[in-house]
Amino acid sequence: MWIYYVGFLAQGFFSARVLIQWFLSEKANKVVSPAAYWVCSLMGSYLLYVYGCLRNDFTIILGQLISYYIYLWNLDAKGIWGSLHKGMRVLLAITPVVAVIFLVSDFDAFVASFVLSDEVPLCLVIFGSTGQLIFALRFFYQWHCSRKAGASVLPAGFWMMSLLGAVIILSYGVMRGDPVIILGQSVGFISYARNLIIGYREAGNREGA
Repeated sequence: MWIYYVGFLAQGFFSARVLIQWFLSEKANKVVSPAAYWVCSLMGSYLLYVYGCLRNDFTIILGQLISYYIYLWNLDAKGIWGSLHKGMRVLLAITPVVAVIFLVSDFDAFVASFVLSDEVPLCLVIFGSTGQLIFALRFFYQWHCSRKAGASVLPAGFWMMSLLGAVIILSYGVMRGDPVIILGQSVGFISYARNLIIGYREAGNREGA
């Protein structure tokens, strides 16, 4: 059960980021990218990466590895990353890389445990990984748009990819019987849809001004 506790704590951070961002966007009447969103993202991602390793779940590890460093970039864009103690920055930066090196050091064992496991059929691994790729690549899209804007932003395409990825990952979680994934993905649906509505309304107001 303690492994599930790690996963639920990670999803708690992810749920908190969704609620904080949603509340602040409703308050500002526009889609915002608050620093707290990225702090919660990093903490949740770190813990969920650990959870994925403990659960031998390749799709979780893949999803977190892709988006993890985008979280760090946004924290740097918000001026938070540089304020952390150097030792903390080093620990946060190298943990995923060290974990991957450790996992693939015995490649055959890694494939047997994480990719070709008897518990999870390969087709289900591919299905879940597709959802995680979509869910994680939304942050590359966010990063690209933020670099163009010169600030950390959350564009409409980010929320569209969030909805699509969440549907696939939630379905994967149901088929896997994983309460951590089911709970985590269930929280975000309303927020993703609401941010799309707020974003389109904000764009309409700019055009009408």
